Amino acid sequence: MKKTLIASLLAFGVVLSAQAKDIVDTAVAAGSFKTLATALTAAGLIDTLKGPGPFTVFAPTDEAFAKVPKADLDALLKDKAKLTAVLTYHVVAGKVMAADVKAGKVKTVQGSELTVSTMGGVMVDKAHVIKTDIVADNGVIHVIDSVIMPK
Repeated sequence: MKKTLIASLLAFGVVLSAQAKDIVDTAVAAGSFKTLATALTAAGLIDTLKGPGPFTVFAPTDEAFAKVPKADLDALLKDKAKLTAVLTYHVVAGKVMAADVKAGKVKTVQGSELTVSTMGGVMVDKAHVIKTDIVADNGVIHVIDSVIMPK
């Protein structure tokens, strides 16, 4: 019966859309955020970033995480409270597209403010934004080249 229904819908030109992708699914599908996905899992933040949002995530690539000394990264991954603080420092409530970015201070989900500068390219604290506007159903991802730490 199910196959018949689908065949009937297709015969009448009804397009079946792929399942929507949230921020986590979008990042995982990109393939360059394996360490971020591991960290989000260790911090217990997967469900939050799969939630309704909207969120703006400044996502460090695997190469960005590789800049963190291994011993420091291993220690961070074992300290859930500190890891949660670092990861939520990369998230801003709301959906901020690249065209809407303005220089200044922006409050993060972690509670601290990060500094956005727009001179010579967009930077978030000391990280360069290297790719913008990766749209997900519950927000947007901007890719950064370094892990940023709350003050």
